[in-house]
Amino acid sequence: MVDLNKTVLNFVQSATATSLVGGFGGGRGGAPSLPLGVGDIVQVSIFESQSGGLFIPNDAGSRPGNYVTLPQQTIDRDGTLSVPYAGRVRAAGRAVEDVQRDIEDVLANRAIEPQVVITKVESRSAQVSVLGDVRTPSKIELTEAGERILDVLSEAGGLSAPGVETYVTLQRRGKSATVQYDHLVATPSENIYVAPGDTILVDRERRTYLAFGASGLNGRFDFEESNLTLGEALGKAGGLLDARANPAQLMLYRTVEKSFLSKLGVDTAKFTGNTVPVIFRANLRDPGAFFAVQKFPMQDKDVIYVSNSDSVEVLKFLEILNAVTSTASGVTSDAVSTRDAIRDLN
Repeated sequence: MVDLNKTVLNFVQSATATSLVGGFGGGRGGAPSLPLGVGDIVQVSIFESQSGGLFIPNDAGSRPGNYVTLPQQTIDRDGTLSVPYAGRVRAAGRAVEDVQRDIEDVLANRAIEPQVVITKVESRSAQVSVLGDVRTPSKIELTEAGERILDVLSEAGGLSAPGVETYVTLQRRGKSATVQYDHLVATPSENIYVAPGDTILVDRERRTYLAFGASGLNGRFDFEESNLTLGEALGKAGGLLDARANPAQLMLYRTVEKSFLSKLGVDTAKFTGNTVPVIFRANLRDPGAFFAVQKFPMQDKDVIYVSNSDSVEVLKFLEILNAVTSTASGVTSDAVSTRDAIRDLN
């Protein structure tokens, strides 16, 4: 049990549940390189310094330039492309400049000072998939300029759900990390570069909390499209019942990370997992607690419990006693009545 005070508020407000940059990096520096890959459609152009060479005939005076453009081709499953008189050239996983240089070296003994230019027509190997609660789920083709998470979400039409209830998951090479959309927007370092083959899942999670005990209303309540504090959540649940509630015992049940409790100086040695069940207690008899509950942020699936006052518990006990004694006296009276009825029949 942790009493709600200023120290707890400082750590709760600075806590971040998940991070993309912590799991993948990529928030700083330049955009990731995009080498050629299997499935890319490319076009190869070969220039010669003068006509009369391997590709440019002697009567090329009417041509716009001393070059020839080969038909578009797809880099095959072996990762190679075909160039006349150069054969199969390995391309997948290599930079465009390196492939150009290899072709020039092979043609150097046949063409006149050959220069090669490779143009990407369609980059099928450098794509990311955007799925879930976006307006246009699709595959997004990456460019050399570099695209970040928010860039590809924008190209997919943006969110189709409220941002405050939306979570963004990045999957890359068997790893995944999730961050809330609002946190992603508010924290530039989380808006990392995407890489070829990434999958971005956008998911809306309906945020709810439960309220029990001596509150005005009991049940499950929606956050709706806003972030709630403990004070606002309590007000949404009808507040405290004057005739029943104990203002000194307002409880909030939540599972938190061990690291959070360690900052508060709480001994968590007896807990084996990474998370610990915690009860945050607020004493609303203290005027300062009203300011605290108005700053304490609610989380999805929190549970609020308002304890009954001691006098209510005493009344409950007296009602039980009254029910028991009434039942006992009733049994005696029924026995006497039954005996008299039998005597009258005789």
